[in-house]
Amino acid sequence: MMQMVQRQEVPADAGGRPLAGAARHVLVVDDSRMQRRILSAQLSRSGYQVSEAESAEEAIAICAQWEPDIVISDWMMAGMSGPEFCRVFRGLPRRSYGYFILLTSKAEKTDVTRGLESGADDFLSKPVNGAELRARLSAGARILTMQEELSEKNRLLREAQEVIDRDLQEARKLQQSLVRTRHARFEAADVSLLLRPAGHVGGDLVGFFPINERRVGLYGIDVSGHGITSALMMARIAGYFSGTTPSQNLAIYSNAQGELRGRRPAELAQRLNDLVLSEMSTESYFTLIYADVDLRTGKAELVQAGHPYPVLQRRNGTVEFFGEGGLPIGLIEGAEYETLTVQLTPGDRLVLVSDGITEASDRSGEMIDQTRLARMLRKFSQMPGPRLLDALYWATEEFAEGEIGDDVSAGVLEFHGPGSTERRSELGSDSKDDPPGET
Repeated sequence: MMQMVQRQEVPADAGGRPLAGAARHVLVVDDSRMQRRILSAQLSRSGYQVSEAESAEEAIAICAQWEPDIVISDWMMAGMSGPEFCRVFRGLPRRSYGYFILLTSKAEKTDVTRGLESGADDFLSKPVNGAELRARLSAGARILTMQEELSEKNRLLREAQEVIDRDLQEARKLQQSLVRTRHARFEAADVSLLLRPAGHVGGDLVGFFPINERRVGLYGIDVSGHGITSALMMARIAGYFSGTTPSQNLAIYSNAQGELRGRRPAELAQRLNDLVLSEMSTESYFTLIYADVDLRTGKAELVQAGHPYPVLQRRNGTVEFFGEGGLPIGLIEGAEYETLTVQLTPGDRLVLVSDGITEASDRSGEMIDQTRLARMLRKFSQMPGPRLLDALYWATEEFAEGEIGDDVSAGVLEFHGPGSTERRSELGSDSKDDPPGET
């Protein structure tokens, strides 16, 4: 029959944790009634709340009801032994850690090892010395207090993390909303985009905008680092490439006649570099690839500022990489950039990718170099833009065995040539009145 001394319920908070200053609940388990009473008397005089059980089986029932803070169990008992009881105790569902002391006359190292392996925290030798008992219980109480403080801090951290996660989920939606259209059709070309942040938010961005009726701009951005800082800088830079407000777009200006024109790509990169270094107090920088494409002639002018090399895929599927690399934006004051020129013919497409693709690696550390990327593009050469980008991402994910560690962004402009679609419009005038250095 289970025997328990008179005890008051330990004051606890809503989570079942003892309140500060509340007496610890100690469960004494021993098949000797005399031994139990001696220990219980000592514990009660020391201010502990005490329960008793004459067997491990009865103790398990008490643990299910009261969740004692500390258990003092005899090693040798009829039925289940102390170490066996300890193993069961460790498997019981609890809201907090329980400190377990084995009471034994055994002193051999092998016995101590067995007790520790069963999950015991400490030992007391028979006969029990009162001073030693109080010292061991004080040590156990300190450990329990530290564990409870740690659990509370972890709870607060989890709550804070949940708030942050919710905010990051919203931030991810906002970042995705910057790519409002995955595919757009112009008179002589189709533009397709892909953006897959590696985490909640990232520093990659791709986009396009009409410069005027004749020209379209396509760009890719990759801010250094990851996370919130990169995402905030990316969002600010995105404002300089606004497709809805040309007056705020750094790549567009109005000439003396009020007509919209596009800045030469190299000049755009230089202006962005000066702007970042003079107005943004940050250690971050970003790579840029920007293309200004003439939809009438197929002439494309580009600037490469630290971004992976742009790719020209011809109508027959062959792949050409071009560019000089260039310096990232916001890294070196006075950096100079070059405008590259490439000629698109009907059926060709211009492909811009971030290093989330080119630096994706397999388990051996091999990356998707130009040879592998060219092979992928040739394999998917018959796919239209949106399907091509999806296939490119899936192939990258397969190569990296599902462990793509960076944001992935890409853009494709498929050039069809004038008169290739049903929609017709008057194209803007040519650039003969453009100021020097601009188109």
